[in-house]
Amino acid sequence: MRATASILHLDLDAFFAAVEQRDKPSLRGKPVIVGGIGGRGVVSTASYEARRFGVRSAMSMAEARGRCPHAAFLAGRFDAYRAASRIVMDRLRELSPLVQPLSLDEAFVDLAAHPDFDPHELEALVLELRADITERTNGLTCSVGVASSKFLAKIASELNKPDGHFIAHPGTELELLAPMQVTAIPGVGPATAERLRRLGVETIEQLRALSLDELIRSLGAASGRSLFHLARGEDDRPVEPHREAKSVSVEDTFPVDIADRSELASVTDTLARTVARRLRAAGQSGRTVTLKMRRHDFETHTRSITLPGPTDHPRVITEAALGLLAAADVTGGLRLLGVGVSGLTDWVQDDLFSEPPSEQDEDMPLPRRAARNRPGHAWVAGMDVTHAEHGDGWVWGAGLGRVTVRFETRLTPSGPIMTFAEDDPALSVRASDPAGTVET
Repeated sequence: MRATASILHLDLDAFFAAVEQRDKPSLRGKPVIVGGIGGRGVVSTASYEARRFGVRSAMSMAEARGRCPHAAFLAGRFDAYRAASRIVMDRLRELSPLVQPLSLDEAFVDLAAHPDFDPHELEALVLELRADITERTNGLTCSVGVASSKFLAKIASELNKPDGHFIAHPGTELELLAPMQVTAIPGVGPATAERLRRLGVETIEQLRALSLDELIRSLGAASGRSLFHLARGEDDRPVEPHREAKSVSVEDTFPVDIADRSELASVTDTLARTVARRLRAAGQSGRTVTLKMRRHDFETHTRSITLPGPTDHPRVITEAALGLLAAADVTGGLRLLGVGVSGLTDWVQDDLFSEPPSEQDEDMPLPRRAARNRPGHAWVAGMDVTHAEHGDGWVWGAGLGRVTVRFETRLTPSGPIMTFAEDDPALSVRASDPAGTVET
């Protein structure tokens, strides 16, 4: 651990849901649930209003609807989330050159890497940071923790959520950790917690009473050593601003099990080309192509093939994935299909390619391919739209050839709701801008 509290952890509060409430006046102060809105979707983020009804991340949408049927269920707008995230990450880089984003809404910052860092001014620094983020993102809030290690900083950021902060000063770590449940330690899930409970351990203070040998015998070498040190607040991991991804993958969960091989092949083709685009955008390539398949009973299988050399070529990745699918048993149908590439590097072995990809397949945006392969999903709840006569709004709901729109934006009062034919030529999609308004 460091001698000063100089590692900061920031977590945006209920991020996806908060962006939706910011941009949709009628949803402010009301339950909002973002995730897969199909029958088999899962919750990505729930607003704090929805959490009061027991809705949480990773819960099935079916259960979330049962717990909070009056919530707004939205599919999500990742352009808007990425735009807001960029604003936050840019502000964090004003604090230090060492910023490690963990996701769109979470990051570590090594404050000591800035030459002007003064540990005696931490309180003022954090207050200014939180105020700036709320101002620059037009209302989003964050929770911040500062401590002598990444582990403690992350725990500190949880202590005064939402819209709060906590600074764990050096020398207070053991006292801070002692009464916490062992599940506060990252990686301690239900199974590990149950093993520890059988040893008479429920709190971190009780965990510290176990020797390293006892923990290794009960949990294995890696987990035992990790918990032994974390229980004592010992964590020397550095903030890594350029931590590389180990793989790139995309998956799709279907509303209804798919058993038709031609349809599965079409989905596989779309997923593989999406992976290829993401690899090229990141300047990376990979050797191992993996196909992930999940059956109706949640039984999951993966098949992989390792290529002679790394590639980011859409045809090579697609053919490898389709070959894996052809060898798989899909009897009974699949509920989920995924394609991934691992063994990443920053170079490509060009002689793997015998022909260039077609310009049509290479350049066609994913939404157009998806619409061609799986029609009927053009309008989804939460999508930003504009109407030639009525102006800007968002999709309230769609189905049976109709789309219902609420006409409002972040800068307007709560607006009226109107319904149109789904092929109304006056209705079109619009894209989100960084400020939380939208542009056509």
